[in-house]
Amino acid sequence: MNPVDFNKKLHEARFLMQSKRLPEALKVYSELAREFPKLGNLLEEYGRAAGAAGNYELADQLWERVVAIGPKNAALLLRLAAEYGKIWLFEKARQLSREAADLEPENLTAQVGLASLLARTSGVAEAREAVNRCLRLDRLNEPARYLAAHLDRRENKLVEAETQFRDLLASGLRDPHAIYFSHLELARVLDSMKRYDEAMAELQIAKQLTAKSLNMAEAKKGFDERRTKALEKAKALPKTILKSWAQSFPPEARCHAPTLAFLGGHARSGTTLLERILDAHPSVAAGDESMAFNTIGGLVDVMAAEIPADGLNFIRQRFLKNFWKTLGSPTEGKTLLDKNPAVTPYLPPYLRAFPELRVLIALRDPRDVLVSCYFETLTNYSHLSFENLALHYSCVMGVWLMVREWEGLAWLETRYEDIVADLEKEGGRVTKFLGLEWHENQSKFHEKNREKPIMSTTNYTNVTTPVYARSMGRWRVYEKYMEGILPVLEPFCREFGYS
Repeated sequence: MNPVDFNKKLHEARFLMQSKRLPEALKVYSELAREFPKLGNLLEEYGRAAGAAGNYELADQLWERVVAIGPKNAALLLRLAAEYGKIWLFEKARQLSREAADLEPENLTAQVGLASLLARTSGVAEAREAVNRCLRLDRLNEPARYLAAHLDRRENKLVEAETQFRDLLASGLRDPHAIYFSHLELARVLDSMKRYDEAMAELQIAKQLTAKSLNMAEAKKGFDERRTKALEKAKALPKTILKSWAQSFPPEARCHAPTLAFLGGHARSGTTLLERILDAHPSVAAGDESMAFNTIGGLVDVMAAEIPADGLNFIRQRFLKNFWKTLGSPTEGKTLLDKNPAVTPYLPPYLRAFPELRVLIALRDPRDVLVSCYFETLTNYSHLSFENLALHYSCVMGVWLMVREWEGLAWLETRYEDIVADLEKEGGRVTKFLGLEWHENQSKFHEKNREKPIMSTTNYTNVTTPVYARSMGRWRVYEKYMEGILPVLEPFCREFGYS
C-alpha cells in the first residue's frame, strides 16, 4: 500500500469513527494493521477505536503490541495508561504508570501521573509514596500538593488537610479544575469537622465554578431529555414484558452465562459497602462500576418486538468478556455481581439481554443520599443543585419502581440502615438471594478491602473499616438547604419506609 492509499484509508477509518459506524471503522483499521503490523501509532489508534467499540480484548492486544514494538518512553506508557483507564482496566493502567515512573524517575509528569492514578484507585500508603516522590522533585507542584492534602483528608488528618487546601486556594492556583476540587475537598473536611455552614459555603463556590464552565442551556436540555426518555421507556413496557422476552429468547437459545446479579439503586445508597461485603464471599466475583454495560446498552432496543437470538447472544458474550476483563481475576464457578448504580435507569435493556438477571437494589434514606451526592466531585449538571439531584433521584428510583412490578423478575431491596444495624442478619439475607450462604469472611470484609482498589475514593474509609452508623440522619444538619426539595422526595421516603 502506497502512502497515498494509506492516508486515504486512515482518513476513512477516522471518518467512520466520528460517524459512530464502529464495526466498519474497525474493519478498515484491521486492513491497515495487516499491511503495517509494526506501525505503533496506527496500532495505538486502532486500540482506541477497539476500546470505543467495546472490544476490550482487542484493545488490550493492540496496546500490548505497541509496547512490545517500542521504544518505550514515559510519554507512550502514560498515554496507554490513560486509555486503559478510560475502559476501567485499572490494573493495566497502574502497571504502565509504574513503568513510566520507574523508566524516568526525574520526569515530574510521569510521577504526577502515577500519583494521581494511585490516589484514585488504590490505598493511601502506595499513593502517599508516589506523591512524596513528586514533592521531592518540586515541593510547589500544584497537583502533588493537592493530592497530599487529599490523602490527609482520607486519613482523617483534618486540621492538616484544611490548612493545606486553604494554602492551595490562597496561592493563586492556575488550573480551574484544581480550584474546583480544592473547594470541594475543603467542604468535605469542614463537614467532617461538623462545621456545616462553612462546608456548604465551599460547596456552593465549587458548584458556581462548574456552572461557569458549562453551556447551561445545553446541559439542562440533555439532562431533561435523558430523564424523560428513561422514564417514558420504562412506563411504555407492560408488566408482562419480561415473560414475553423470556419466551422469545428462551434459556435453551441463550449462550451460557454464569449466575449474574446486578447491584444498583441510586448512587451513594450504600452500593459500594454492599458490593464489598458480597465480594468477600469466596463464591462471588464483584465488579465495581465497570464499563461493561456501556458497551452493550446502545445495542439493545427494548421497544423492538423481537431481536434475533444471535444478536442477543452477541450482546451477552460482549458483556461477559468485558466484565471478566475488568475483574482481572479468576471467576470460574463464581456468581458474578455487577455493582453499577448508574445503570439502574437502564435496567430494561439489561434485562432484555439477560432475562435471568437477579436484581439487587440498595436503599438508603433519600435525603441522606442527596446530601452525600452533593458532596461528590462530579461536575455533571445533575449535581449542581439539590433541585437537580432530586429530579435525578426521581428518575432513577422512578424507573426502578416501575421495573420491580414486572412479573417474573428476581429482585430484592436492602436498606443501608439495616446492614448497619445487623451486618450478619441483613448481609445473610442478601447473600441468600444470590443462592449462597453467609461466609465468615464477609464479617471481615473491611480487611480484604484494604488490598482491593477503590473506584471512588469517597468510599475508601467506608469500606476499609467496620460498618458504622454516623452517616445515618446526616441530612438533618443540612435540612435548611433542602427545604425546597423535601416534597419531591417525600413519596420515595414513604415508599421505602423512611419517616
